[in-house]
Amino acid sequence: MKTASKKSKLKLLHQYYTYTGFYSFIGKSLKKAILPVVIVVSALILFNKFVFNINDGLKMMTETFSTTGVLSVFYISETILGLIPPEIFIAWSKKTSDPIINLTLLATLSYLGGITSYFLGKASLKIPSVKNYLEVKMAKHLKNTSKWGGFLIIVGALLPIPFAITCMAGGMIKYPLKGVILFGLLRFVRFALYAVMIFQMVN
Repeated sequence: MKTASKKSKLKLLHQYYTYTGFYSFIGKSLKKAILPVVIVVSALILFNKFVFNINDGLKMMTETFSTTGVLSVFYISETILGLIPPEIFIAWSKKTSDPIINLTLLATLSYLGGITSYFLGKASLKIPSVKNYLEVKMAKHLKNTSKWGGFLIIVGALLPIPFAITCMAGGMIKYPLKGVILFGLLRFVRFALYAVMIFQMVN
Protein backbone atom coordinates (compact mmCIF):
# COMPACT_ATOMS: atom_id res chain seq x y z
CA MET A 1 0.00 0.00 0.00
CA LYS A 2 2.83 2.40 0.87
CA THR A 3 4.52 1.75 -2.49
CA ALA A 4 1.26 2.41 -4.35
CA SER A 5 0.78 5.60 -2.34
CA LYS A 6 4.28 6.84 -3.22
CA LYS A 7 3.70 6.09 -6.90
CA SER A 8 0.41 7.96 -6.75
CA LYS A 9 2.09 11.02 -5.16
CA LEU A 10 4.88 10.96 -7.75
CA LYS A 11 2.32 10.71 -10.53
CA LEU A 12 0.40 13.67 -9.13
CA LEU A 13 3.62 15.70 -8.84
CA HIS A 14 4.53 14.82 -12.41
CA GLN A 15 1.08 15.89 -13.61
CA TYR A 16 1.33 19.13 -11.63
CA TYR A 17 4.74 20.05 -13.02
CA THR A 18 3.60 19.17 -16.52
CA TYR A 19 0.41 21.23 -16.18
CA THR A 20 2.14 24.29 -14.68
CA GLY A 21 4.86 24.25 -17.35
CA PHE A 22 7.78 23.42 -15.05
CA TYR A 23 9.39 20.97 -17.48
CA SER A 24 8.97 23.43 -20.31
CA PHE A 25 10.56 26.17 -18.21
CA ILE A 26 13.54 23.96 -17.30
CA GLY A 27 13.96 22.91 -20.94
CA LYS A 28 14.00 26.51 -22.15
CA SER A 29 16.38 27.55 -19.35
CA LEU A 30 18.78 24.75 -20.25
CA LYS A 31 18.66 25.66 -23.93
CA LYS A 32 19.53 29.24 -23.03
CA ALA A 33 22.32 28.07 -20.72
CA ILE A 34 23.80 25.46 -23.08
CA LEU A 35 24.62 27.90 -25.90
CA PRO A 36 26.69 30.27 -23.72
CA VAL A 37 28.46 27.27 -22.14
CA VAL A 38 29.30 25.84 -25.59
CA ILE A 39 30.52 29.25 -26.78
CA VAL A 40 32.68 29.75 -23.67
CA VAL A 41 34.15 26.25 -23.83
CA SER A 42 34.86 26.57 -27.57
CA ALA A 43 36.43 29.98 -27.05
CA LEU A 44 38.61 28.61 -24.24
CA ILE A 45 39.77 25.69 -26.40
CA LEU A 46 40.67 28.01 -29.30
CA PHE A 47 42.27 30.52 -26.96
CA ASN A 48 44.27 27.75 -25.31
CA LYS A 49 45.42 26.39 -28.66
CA PHE A 50 46.24 29.54 -30.60
CA VAL A 51 46.68 32.43 -28.15
CA PHE A 52 47.71 31.55 -24.62
CA ASN A 53 48.00 28.31 -22.65
CA ILE A 54 45.23 28.24 -20.05
CA ASN A 55 47.28 26.15 -17.66
CA ASP A 56 49.96 28.86 -17.71
CA GLY A 57 47.25 31.46 -17.09
CA LEU A 58 45.88 29.55 -14.11
CA LYS A 59 49.39 29.12 -12.75
CA MET A 60 49.98 32.86 -13.14
CA MET A 61 46.67 33.56 -11.40
CA THR A 62 47.70 31.31 -8.52
CA GLU A 63 51.09 32.99 -8.20
CA THR A 64 49.78 36.56 -8.60
CA PHE A 65 46.71 36.58 -6.37
CA SER A 66 46.39 35.30 -2.83
CA THR A 67 44.00 32.46 -2.07
CA THR A 68 42.03 34.78 0.19
CA GLY A 69 41.69 37.34 -2.63
CA VAL A 70 40.45 34.79 -5.16
CA LEU A 71 37.98 33.28 -2.69
CA SER A 72 36.69 36.76 -1.76
CA VAL A 73 36.06 37.65 -5.41
CA PHE A 74 34.29 34.32 -5.89
CA TYR A 75 32.01 34.86 -2.89
CA ILE A 76 31.04 38.32 -4.14
CA SER A 77 30.35 36.90 -7.60
CA GLU A 78 28.22 34.05 -6.21
CA THR A 79 26.25 36.55 -4.11
CA ILE A 80 25.65 39.08 -6.90
CA LEU A 81 23.84 36.95 -9.49
CA GLY A 82 26.77 34.64 -10.30
CA LEU A 83 28.60 37.14 -12.52
CA ILE A 84 31.73 35.00 -13.05
CA PRO A 85 31.39 31.34 -14.16
CA PRO A 86 32.28 29.02 -11.22
CA GLU A 87 34.15 26.75 -13.65
CA ILE A 88 37.02 29.26 -13.83
CA PHE A 89 37.49 29.05 -10.06
CA ILE A 90 37.18 25.27 -10.05
CA ALA A 91 39.99 25.13 -12.61
CA TRP A 92 41.99 27.56 -10.44
CA SER A 93 41.61 25.27 -7.41
CA LYS A 94 43.30 22.45 -9.33
CA LYS A 95 46.46 24.58 -9.68
CA THR A 96 46.69 25.40 -5.97
CA SER A 97 48.72 23.47 -3.41
CA ASP A 98 45.53 22.11 -1.79
CA PRO A 99 43.04 21.46 -4.62
CA ILE A 100 40.46 19.52 -2.57
CA ILE A 101 40.49 21.99 0.32
CA ASN A 102 40.11 24.98 -2.00
CA LEU A 103 37.41 23.23 -4.04
CA THR A 104 35.51 22.57 -0.80
CA LEU A 105 35.92 26.23 0.17
CA LEU A 106 34.57 27.28 -3.25
CA ALA A 107 31.52 25.03 -2.88
CA THR A 108 30.94 26.35 0.64
CA LEU A 109 31.22 29.99 -0.48
CA SER A 110 28.87 29.34 -3.40
CA TYR A 111 26.36 27.81 -0.98
CA LEU A 112 26.73 30.72 1.45
CA GLY A 113 26.51 33.17 -1.45
CA GLY A 114 23.12 31.71 -2.35
CA ILE A 115 21.89 32.07 1.22
CA THR A 116 23.18 35.66 1.30
CA SER A 117 21.27 36.31 -1.94
CA TYR A 118 18.16 34.93 -0.24
CA PHE A 119 18.46 37.55 2.52
CA LEU A 120 19.20 40.26 -0.06
CA GLY A 121 15.98 39.27 -1.81
CA LYS A 122 14.03 39.62 1.43
CA ALA A 123 15.73 42.93 2.29
CA SER A 124 15.05 44.36 -1.18
CA LEU A 125 11.32 44.22 -0.49
CA LYS A 126 11.79 47.00 2.07
CA ILE A 127 13.06 49.41 -0.63
CA PRO A 128 10.14 50.52 -2.83
CA SER A 129 12.20 51.45 -5.91
CA VAL A 130 14.26 48.25 -5.80
CA LYS A 131 11.16 46.17 -5.13
CA ASN A 132 9.40 47.61 -8.17
CA TYR A 133 12.46 47.14 -10.38
CA LEU A 134 13.04 43.55 -9.35
CA GLU A 135 9.39 42.62 -9.59
CA VAL A 136 9.32 43.89 -13.17
CA LYS A 137 12.63 42.37 -14.29
CA MET A 138 12.17 39.08 -12.45
CA ALA A 139 8.38 38.80 -12.56
CA LYS A 140 8.35 35.53 -14.51
CA HIS A 141 11.08 33.98 -12.38
CA LEU A 142 9.28 34.99 -9.18
CA LYS A 143 6.02 33.54 -10.44
CA ASN A 144 7.71 30.24 -11.28
CA THR A 145 9.45 30.11 -7.90
CA SER A 146 6.11 30.61 -6.18
CA LYS A 147 4.63 27.68 -8.09
CA TRP A 148 7.52 25.24 -7.85
CA GLY A 149 9.30 26.22 -4.63
CA GLY A 150 11.95 23.77 -3.48
CA PHE A 151 12.21 21.98 -6.81
CA LEU A 152 13.40 25.16 -8.49
CA ILE A 153 15.98 25.70 -5.72
CA ILE A 154 17.24 22.17 -6.47
CA VAL A 155 17.50 22.99 -10.18
CA GLY A 156 19.35 26.23 -9.40
CA ALA A 157 21.80 24.34 -7.22
CA LEU A 158 22.54 21.58 -9.73
CA LEU A 159 22.09 22.99 -13.24
CA PRO A 160 23.81 25.88 -15.08
CA ILE A 161 21.18 28.35 -13.92
CA PRO A 162 22.52 31.12 -11.60
CA PHE A 163 21.97 29.82 -8.07
CA ALA A 164 22.02 33.35 -6.63
CA ILE A 165 19.08 34.44 -8.80
CA THR A 166 17.01 31.47 -7.68
CA CYS A 167 17.81 32.10 -4.02
CA MET A 168 17.16 35.84 -4.32
CA ALA A 169 13.79 35.11 -5.89
CA GLY A 170 13.11 32.70 -3.02
CA GLY A 171 13.77 35.50 -0.55
CA MET A 172 11.48 37.86 -2.44
CA ILE A 173 8.55 35.45 -2.29
CA LYS A 174 9.40 34.60 1.33
CA TYR A 175 10.09 30.95 0.58
CA PRO A 176 11.07 29.18 3.85
CA LEU A 177 14.77 29.62 4.65
CA LYS A 178 15.07 26.00 5.82
CA GLY A 179 14.14 24.88 2.29
CA VAL A 180 16.94 26.97 0.78
CA ILE A 181 19.41 25.68 3.39
CA LEU A 182 18.43 22.06 2.79
CA PHE A 183 18.04 21.97 -1.00
CA GLY A 184 21.00 24.31 -1.46
CA LEU A 185 23.31 21.58 -0.13
CA LEU A 186 23.10 20.04 -3.60
CA ARG A 187 25.45 22.85 -4.62
CA PHE A 188 28.26 20.68 -3.21
CA VAL A 189 27.22 17.84 -5.53
CA ARG A 190 27.43 20.16 -8.53
CA PHE A 191 30.92 21.34 -7.65
CA ALA A 192 32.11 17.76 -7.11
CA LEU A 193 30.76 16.64 -10.50
CA TYR A 194 32.21 19.64 -12.34
CA ALA A 195 35.56 19.16 -10.60
CA VAL A 196 35.77 15.56 -11.83
CA MET A 197 35.53 16.83 -15.42
CA ILE A 198 37.55 20.04 -15.11
CA PHE A 199 40.42 18.50 -13.11
CA GLN A 200 41.02 16.10 -16.00
CA MET A 201 41.41 19.06 -18.39
CA VAL A 202 43.80 21.06 -16.21
CA ASN A 203 47.35 19.79 -15.84
